[in-house]
Amino acid sequence: MPGEKPPLTGRDQAADPRARRSLAALQQALLDLVLDKELGQITVADVTKRAGLNRSTFYDHFPDVHALAESACAAMFDGLVAAAPKLGRYVVARSEPPAETTRLFAHVAEHAHLYRALLGPDGSARLQDHLRHRMTVAIHVSVRHAAPDDGGSTHVDDPADIPHDVPAAFIAGALLSVAADWVRRGCPGTPEELSAAVWPLMVGASP
Repeated sequence: MPGEKPPLTGRDQAADPRARRSLAALQQALLDLVLDKELGQITVADVTKRAGLNRSTFYDHFPDVHALAESACAAMFDGLVAAAPKLGRYVVARSEPPAETTRLFAHVAEHAHLYRALLGPDGSARLQDHLRHRMTVAIHVSVRHAAPDDGGSTHVDDPADIPHDVPAAFIAGALLSVAADWVRRGCPGTPEELSAAVWPLMVGASP
């Protein structure tokens, strides 16, 4: 139960096969539940019942459902951040959007039900802030370090934090807001069309 002991560390989970199995079961239970319920309506009891585990096992891994959601969606979030558009000067001079922008919205469409649950009105403010911060860092890094022959980055080596970067924060927040509105409306149009509509706005906000 909460307060009795800290959650297992990643090293603990990797070393214990039972911990790995229970972690995977909790993550899958959460992913199954968000198909039918908003994230804000999902309780620890819902997750443990679906996973066939007890509450103490849940708290061995996570302090709350929001932390579980971040873990369960980690690979998906990595895909979103990897698609963050590069906005160096050589890119923003283009009239057409780069492939990354279209790829970002294609990724969102592929996982629309999860992004709808996470970014919608009953989603997780903590997860939204986590995503916004990671996107801000990725855009900051791309502007400062991208080169014309840069083949792209997964952003796995991005710093945990950056200096205050208003354009990067603005663009990251705008992209996530557009994505949230798009999935809420059922993803009308195509990723290419949405990318083309967003690109001039991003260029105007770029440093």
